[in-house]
Amino acid sequence: MKAIVEGLLFLSGDDGLSIDEISNIINKDSNEVKKIIKELYNDYEDSSRGIRLEYLGERFKLTTKSEHKDYYAKLINEDSNVLSESSLEVLAIIAYSGPITRSDIDNIRGVNSSYIVRKLLIKGLIEEDGRSDTPGRPRLYKITNKFLDYFGLGSIDELPKIEVKEDINNTDDLYESKYEEN
Repeated sequence: MKAIVEGLLFLSGDDGLSIDEISNIINKDSNEVKKIIKELYNDYEDSSRGIRLEYLGERFKLTTKSEHKDYYAKLINEDSNVLSESSLEVLAIIAYSGPITRSDIDNIRGVNSSYIVRKLLIKGLIEEDGRSDTPGRPRLYKITNKFLDYFGLGSIDELPKIEVKEDINNTDDLYESKYEEN
């Protein structure tokens, strides 16, 4: 059961889970869930582990250990002004389609974008813009003023206009672009 709860906490990400939510999912009473949480907490307090279990905002969440933050910063590369092609692609999707959910970004790109979205949030180029009304109420993302500064734009209206050349549902030539930049 401990492994299942650990997996649930991992999947819940930044949202975390409450005791009641875990109880409902695994069909165990809250006292049993509290015992499992306590065991997990003790496991993660071991100095050889890179993550910890924390109780934040009335929810249990898996977080990284602050004593390793210098290494995490290297991965995220906070100080770099260079954006990867994937980051630029996600930024373009958010700029032209925002506010937009991460799953909608994933659907447009055809790949998981959670890592890139996290990096862009940390860099301050995008921000949360509430929650969608769709089931699960996923977060919506939009660009920030820092994005506009980064690209030298006064407003979102200064983004290059994209016009559709022909019916995008026509699949005669899948490799030919249907868009033109003005």
